[in-house]
Parts: sequence; C-alpha cells; structure tokens
Amino acid sequence: MKHELLIDQLEQRHSLSSEGYEQLISRRTPEVAAELARRARVECERVYGDAVYTRGLIEFTNYCKNNCLYCGIRRGNASCRRYRLTHEQIMACVEEGYDLGFRTFVLQGGEDSETTDEWLCDIISAIKGAHPDCAVTLSVGERSTESYRMLRKAGADRYLLRHETANREHYRKLHPRSMSYENRMRCLRDLRAAGFTVGVGFMVGSPFQTSADLAADLKFIEDFSPEMCGIGPYVPHHATPFAQFPGGTVELTCFLLSLIRLIKPTILLPATTALGTIDAAGREKGILAGANVVMPNLSPADVRVDYELYDNKVHAGDVAAECKEDLEARMESIGRRLVVDRGDPK
Repeated sequence: MKHELLIDQLEQRHSLSSEGYEQLISRRTPEVAAELARRARVECERVYGDAVYTRGLIEFTNYCKNNCLYCGIRRGNASCRRYRLTHEQIMACVEEGYDLGFRTFVLQGGEDSETTDEWLCDIISAIKGAHPDCAVTLSVGERSTESYRMLRKAGADRYLLRHETANREHYRKLHPRSMSYENRMRCLRDLRAAGFTVGVGFMVGSPFQTSADLAADLKFIEDFSPEMCGIGPYVPHHATPFAQFPGGTVELTCFLLSLIRLIKPTILLPATTALGTIDAAGREKGILAGANVVMPNLSPADVRVDYELYDNKVHAGDVAAECKEDLEARMESIGRRLVVDRGDPK
C-alpha cells in the first residue's frame, strides 16, 4: 500500500496493521515525514490549539536497585555520584516552580529503597496541600499493586512508566534477569486500575531494536491507549554495557511522534530532553512533529549533572527561570506558546 493511503487510513481510523506501521517506518522518506508531521500538527492544534504545556521536573534521587543495561544510574555504575533530595529541598523546588507558572510537577527518580510509600505519600500530600490547583506526576518505576493504590489515594494524579518495548525478547536484551516484561505490563495495568492518568514510552534506536519492534510499540499504544507517551532517541552512556552502541536519531523520533499523534490525537506527548541533547533544535522539531509538552528541570543546579541517564544530557541553564524563559522564546519562534495550566488530557 502506498504511504499516502496508509497515512489517510491512520488519520481516519487511528489504527494500522503492524505491517502497515512497519512499512511506513522502514520505507519512510523526507517527503513522507513532512506530510506526516503536517497532519500531526493539524490534529494537535485541533485539540490543543497552539498551547504547549510545561511540567516542572524534579529529579529527586539517582539511587536505583536495578541494573538496566542502557542506563547511566544503573546500580552497577560505581562512578555515579549518588544523591537524594530531602523533603525540604523538594518543596523548595515546587515553590520556585509555582512562582514561575508551573502547575504540574513531575517527581522522577530511580527505584530507591529509601523512597518508601509513606515518604512519597508525605511529599505528595505536602505538594497538594500547598497547591491544590496543581497536578503531581510520579515516575518512580515498578512498585506493588498496593503501593500504586496508596500513592493515588495520597493525591498523585499521573504516573509515567515507559513500557520500553512491546517485544518480550527485546525487553530481555535491555534488562537484567531480575526484571521482566510481564511485571512491567502488570504495573501498567495496576496503575490504570488505581485511577492514574498513565504514561508509557520507549527509546528510539535502542540496541537490537527493529522496525518490527517499533511497529509493535505503536500497536501497543493503540491497544493500551495511554493518556501520555514519552519517547526520545536512545543516547548511550559511557559507563554501561551498551556504551558502544550507536544512538537513535531525531529524524526517526520525530517520525514516530507524528504517528503517535495520529493514533491518539488527545495524547499528551513530550518533546523530550534527549531530543534537545542530540540536536540544539531538537525540542522545536519534536513540537513541529506533533508533540505538545516540554519538561524544564527544576532540580537544584548542583545535582542535575548527577542525574545522568545518558551522556551529555542538556541542562539548559542553572536557573529555572532562565530555562523557562529560553523555552518560551523557542516555542514562540515556531508559533507556539507556553501556558500556565495543569495541562490535563482532553
């Protein structure tokens, strides 16, 4: 089937066969990518207008019990300088962000044994008590069914847990034996059952990834229908077993962003930090491909360099206000505007 017919079908039905997705990906051209991005922008603007939503990212711990083969804060990285933010430090980040206009805060960290349910619930309650007009998003990995229920009851609104890949064999190649595809899927089901707004996602160009794997990821997004999806190019980290693998590309990441926007026009889709890391205009390119979320870093400047999931991670200034001003200018340059809003899915 010709590319244009496949794109027409996706735009109209929000679905393609796995073979259709694989054909679009493996035989893509710059002309097809441009047309796909144009349609994705139209869909995004139809739902969200010219708004780009901001999330204040607080990376509160880089301790992690896991040993994922691609990750710079993996347990086995002895050269990683570890840190944990205190309750007071996190709340200081929230207050600074609120004054700057942030109305969603993302608490992200490794799977740290010190991050207990009680500790997290206390932080969530403190943020919601101080700013009931704000949303709290968690990105703290795999937890028990009861843990997710407790966190939701404490007031957390959203949860980001990348599925990483929809192929079991590929999942095994990216993770240690202590982790499983089945448990990751269990977590996502539990998050939805607990009442969270749920986000999934994957790395683009990760080691051993094929076009068929990416097609399976897109079918998974179709079927699970998450409210959020975070994808970004794979960027190697020097202190991991995958250090010598090539990284992903902005071009393919943007192509997939456009496809995801057409699969689910209401989805909240970030232009990730990884895009900005490998291309100075990467986040703008992501927005023009159909993304509508950016996540400036509110973490204290002295720890940002230590939350290094991959090499050369962009930090965009030491001062949160400067970072936000820079993003505002960048978005205005492409006809978009940052808004003071929780940015709930529509």
